[in-house]
Amino acid sequence: MTVTTSARTQPATRRRRFTWTPYLFIGLAVLYLLLFAVVPLLKGLDLSFTNTRLLNPTAGKYIGFDNYDRLLGSGAFFKSVVTTLVYTAFTVIGSLALGTVSAFVINRFFPGRTLARAVMVMPWAVPTVAVVLVFRWIYNDSTGVANAATAALGLGERGWLTDPSYGMLSVVLATVWKVTPFVMLVVLAALQSVPEDLYEATKIDGADSYSTFKLVVLPFLLPTLRVVALLMTIWSFRRFEIIWLLTGGGPVDVTTTIVIDVYRQAFSNSQLGLAAATGMLGLVLSLIVTAVYFVVEQRANKQNGVNA
Repeated sequence: MTVTTSARTQPATRRRRFTWTPYLFIGLAVLYLLLFAVVPLLKGLDLSFTNTRLLNPTAGKYIGFDNYDRLLGSGAFFKSVVTTLVYTAFTVIGSLALGTVSAFVINRFFPGRTLARAVMVMPWAVPTVAVVLVFRWIYNDSTGVANAATAALGLGERGWLTDPSYGMLSVVLATVWKVTPFVMLVVLAALQSVPEDLYEATKIDGADSYSTFKLVVLPFLLPTLRVVALLMTIWSFRRFEIIWLLTGGGPVDVTTTIVIDVYRQAFSNSQLGLAAATGMLGLVLSLIVTAVYFVVEQRANKQNGVNA
């Protein structure tokens, strides 16, 4: 005689208590983006299709794509685009190169390393206005350090802020000096995230410094460098204060970037509609650069997956 007993056991279910806290924080973030990003963007887009002027902002009329036709048919706009790309390229390359080298230097132990780190971070912490004042003194035609150095080397004096041949160079040098510490700190954090076990393994295998850098350091460094390059590119596209305070877009418009052009059209020429259209085209250019970055990043990730 077989007795079969089946015991049904129902798992104890705990009713989770619904809480609004996560949605509250997310909602505040969404509200912030709507008020300070989406709404101004849509307002700027709407403004770009009007002939609104600064002195009478309520009298603007819709003129369709006239502002965009005017910009795309103007050599001045494309000149500002080229200037923006040149400024961005030299600023990003210069800051990445100097920041990476500086990170490798201060990552090694040497007497006074803590003090050196503090000093090297100072340009990033100093207000932009103070940086501009320092560089205006450095570039001064009569009492500046730059002309004193070139004269001592027998190269003669230069009009760093008045000669069109040196205007872009002067702005790029000041910008690189200002932003390099940020790159240095981020790269330093990436270097310090490399496990010590990997260094020890390469020493046991007898790898030289180049092989250690290529096989151990570089894989940890490349993702960080790509992110920093994107951030520096976006910030360079948007940078206004250093250029405006140092050269005002001159001499002879050699440092007039898209942002400087927007400011001039809005507040010097009182053409708010045209300035908004310029800003929209600049936004499109920034989105293209960002899209290129994500394509490169995706391909790099796929390549790493294949190699792995």
